[in-house]
Amino acid sequence: MVATLRSRCVFLGAPGAGKGTQAKKVAEGARLAHISTGDMLRAQVAAGTALGLEAKGYMDAGKLVPDQLIIAMVKARIAEPDAAHAWILDGFPRTLAQAEALDKSLSGASALSHVIAFAVPEAVLVGRLSGRRTCGSCGAIWHIESNPTRVAGVCDACGGALVHRSDDRPEAITKRLEVYRSQTAPLLAYYRDRGLLREVDANRPPEVVFQELLQRMR
Repeated sequence: MVATLRSRCVFLGAPGAGKGTQAKKVAEGARLAHISTGDMLRAQVAAGTALGLEAKGYMDAGKLVPDQLIIAMVKARIAEPDAAHAWILDGFPRTLAQAEALDKSLSGASALSHVIAFAVPEAVLVGRLSGRRTCGSCGAIWHIESNPTRVAGVCDACGGALVHRSDDRPEAITKRLEVYRSQTAPLLAYYRDRGLLREVDANRPPEVVFQELLQRMR
């Protein structure tokens, strides 16, 4: 357990930079809410909330959930008790328009305190993503080189079969990085201009990155 943090921040970085893994670890250790927009969206739909039902309509029709609906869910989520004072927003915003809309929706005690940018060379990202394997049962993430399971293809945590996700294959990785460069990377300048950006060298051992995050988020 580490000291409780009072941060309200966004984790930014390309696919494979380690945002989700570190966000979960920091949240568990420092007693703040880890808000993954993907997880949040699924939870709202599963709970049958008004926002969830509205989002489900878009999803069932094969359409993207509108930014304003996602932001409404974020606002509802950070109003919950565990996120009253501190949270990490992981996976949103992804575009300049989303960042601007998010800023307009948050103010006072809910306003962003800072943004953490995970810096990793693109060649390293490709290696991380292409070697990643995900447990189809419990969702645990492994890597064939840096974090292999004891038995190839079998999850150490639950014994489930590991899956090489379609978005972790070479052609998909190239596309994901292109989208990041064109849509999300411009947010670095946006948040830097507002004095919120704090950059972390994420091309180091996870524990080293974790310890620096704890310092950067104070």
